[in-house]
Amino acid sequence: MFSKILADAVLLLHFAFVLFTVLGGIAVLFKRQVAWFHIPAVLWSSVINLGGWICPLTPLENYFRTQAGLKGYEGGFVQHYIEPLVYPGGMPRNFELIAGISVILWNVLVYAFVLLYGKWRRSLHGR
Repeated sequence: MFSKILADAVLLLHFAFVLFTVLGGIAVLFKRQVAWFHIPAVLWSSVINLGGWICPLTPLENYFRTQAGLKGYEGGFVQHYIEPLVYPGGMPRNFELIAGISVILWNVLVYAFVLLYGKWRRSLHGR
């Protein structure tokens, strides 16, 4: 029972990390210090996707699942939980590369907006 709770906790942590990687740049608009956590998260996520590697949270989740008497899964978190929703027929390797590059490009756009918005706001307030 406790192992299942731990497996589910790792799953939630992993999902929160993916959301933070994609949407965390928006939080930088409100609190710039978030960038110190967000930028490394984006780099980590992109390296994992571009390298075709498995995040260490996936084997940890699988370990707790097997300890709870449940079946683990092959592949990574994105391939297991997100791919079937977005690509029911399977996601070719090219799309993993696109996902890795997209995370970087999206966040470059978000940070460019954050910087431009910050300059604009400072110019309004005469700072």
